Amino acid sequence: MSDKVSRSTPPPRRGGPLQRLLFGGVYGSVLASALAAALGSEHGPLDPGYDAAWVLVTAVASAAAHGYAHAIAHRTADAAPVTTSAVRSMLAEWPLVVATLPTVAALFGSYLEWWGEEGAIDVALTFNTAALFGWGVWGARAAGRSWPASCRVGGVDALLGLFIIAANVLTK
Repeated sequence: MSDKVSRSTPPPRRGGPLQRLLFGGVYGSVLASALAAALGSEHGPLDPGYDAAWVLVTAVASAAAHGYAHAIAHRTADAAPVTTSAVRSMLAEWPLVVATLPTVAALFGSYLEWWGEEGAIDVALTFNTAALFGWGVWGARAAGRSWPASCRVGGVDALLGLFIIAANVLTK
């Protein structure tokens, strides 16, 4: 068998819709947690509206960069024009942006003065850690793992959130 890839061979795909959803959910939850943990500095007045906007802008920019990087990486394998494949790849990253929305909502609630920003950050970190557990369980169950094995995978995913929480506590 030849080591060369035929021009008629379809380009490698990044996985099915469920795989992209799970990837975006985990990536977006970790991103939102890291961004939330970086907020609440003692070096100036809190501005939760600004912070919510920047979490959302960063999520959109990260999704666009991730999708664009995939389009560029597959440029030689894909017969579609780069612009078309880049836009398609960027739009496929919507789960990453959606996974950051609970953090944006918590910060926006703080902006509306429903609660304080520090409380919003704590809620966002807790929610995102629970979401990471859920993403892990869902992914493992979709892969055919048993409930105990799926819960172990979810626990490992949740460790990412706990790591961010611990780093947040240690740095403040």
